[in-house]
Amino acid sequence: MSKKKGFALRIDEDLLNAIEKWAADEFRSTNGQIEWIITHALKRTGRLKKDNKIENEEELSNTNPENNNEE
Repeated sequence: MSKKKGFALRIDEDLLNAIEKWAADEFRSTNGQIEWIITHALKRTGRLKKDNKIENEEELSNTNPENNNEE
């Protein structure tokens, strides 16, 4: 496990509420959800090396009809 570094984050209240709901839906902590969102964004844009686990999750999410309504 990599070393984690804490920092303060100022975030819009509505955005935080949406992240908290999403985290609860995914059975994650709010902090874990924010980390997951950032990690996936960095890997998807090629700014962080992808691993097989993430690629497989992305393939599954692309085939799940529930995820097609994200945007």
